[in-house]
Amino acid sequence: MSEQFQQVMGERSVPMLLAAGTDVVAARPSLHTPDVYLLIRAYSSLAQRSQSQDEFYASAEWIHGPRDAVMACIDTYTTVVIEADPFIIDGLRYLPQSA
Repeated sequence: MSEQFQQVMGERSVPMLLAAGTDVVAARPSLHTPDVYLLIRAYSSLAQRSQSQDEFYASAEWIHGPRDAVMACIDTYTTVVIEADPFIIDGLRYLPQSA
């Protein structure tokens, strides 16, 4: 499922996030655990994060688009929210060529 997940993320989900104005910092598989995928997004505040995610995940484009394909590939997920300055965020930036 990891290859299918990476494909749908790179070809559909990440481009949708970018088009919605989300700052996608990184989207890639783990180097030591290929079945683990990392999606890092940057927000200016917790309120902006909440609003952005609420709007994106309630959108018809997401619900009728790649949502089911993405969710079918996910066994578990963890959300971590940290504070980071722009220097750290820029140092983490990585998007594969298909995104």
